[in-house]
Amino acid sequence: MKHLLLALAALAFIAAPLAAAERAVSLPPPAYDPAPAKTEEQKLVVAGGCFWGVQGVFQRVKGVTRAVSGYAGGAAQTAHYNEVSRGDTGHAESVEITYNPKEVSLGKLLQVYFSVAHDPTQLNRQGPDEGTQYRSAIFIAAPEQQKVAREYITQLSSAKAFEAPIATKLEPLARFYPAEAHHQDYLIHNPRQPYIVYNDLPKIENLKRLFPALYRDAPALTN
Repeated sequence: MKHLLLALAALAFIAAPLAAAERAVSLPPPAYDPAPAKTEEQKLVVAGGCFWGVQGVFQRVKGVTRAVSGYAGGAAQTAHYNEVSRGDTGHAESVEITYNPKEVSLGKLLQVYFSVAHDPTQLNRQGPDEGTQYRSAIFIAAPEQQKVAREYITQLSSAKAFEAPIATKLEPLARFYPAEAHHQDYLIHNPRQPYIVYNDLPKIENLKRLFPALYRDAPALTN
C-alpha cells in the first residue's frame, strides 16, 4: 500500500508537513533490564510498520552492528514482498537487530522501539499503511527476551505512558527471512523519497533528540 500512497504523501507533506508526522513519546527506561549472561552479540526481531523506517532508526543506535529488513511470522514460501503485502501470510514487515550487549542493552533497544521507531498503540497499521503485515510485534527468541519485553509493556501500561492501550504482541520467533536487496538501507539510499521524508526522517530526528547518548551519525549499513 505504501507505494500507492507516495503521491498523496508528497502532497500532504507539502500542504501540512507537521499535521500527520509521527510524534515520539518520551518514555522511562525499563525497570527490569538485567545484564545478559552471555556477552557476545545478541539479536532482537521487532515489527512496527514499514520496515524502511524501523531499520533506519536502529541503524543509528550505538551498539547496533547490523539491522536487516525482512519478514517474520509466516512460512518460508511466502516471505516475499509481493505476497506479504497481501496481508494474509502471517508475516509482518520486521527488522532483525544485531547488537553488542556491552554497548546497548535489550531494554534500551525496547525503549527506542516504543518511543521512536513506531506508535505501539496502533492495531494492524502504522501511519498510512494498513494490514496485519504492519502490526506491532516483538518476536521472542529466548525466555529472557519475553520477560524483559513483558515487564516493560506492563510498566508502560501501568504508568499510562500512552493515551491508548499498547497493541504490541509478543510472538514466538520461528525464523527471520531477510527482505529483498532493494529494501535494505532504503531510508539511507532514498532520503528524498516522499514517503521517507514524511513518515521516517522525523523518527531519525526524534532519536537524535530523545536519545542523544545513543545516537550516531554513521549508520550501520547492510550493503
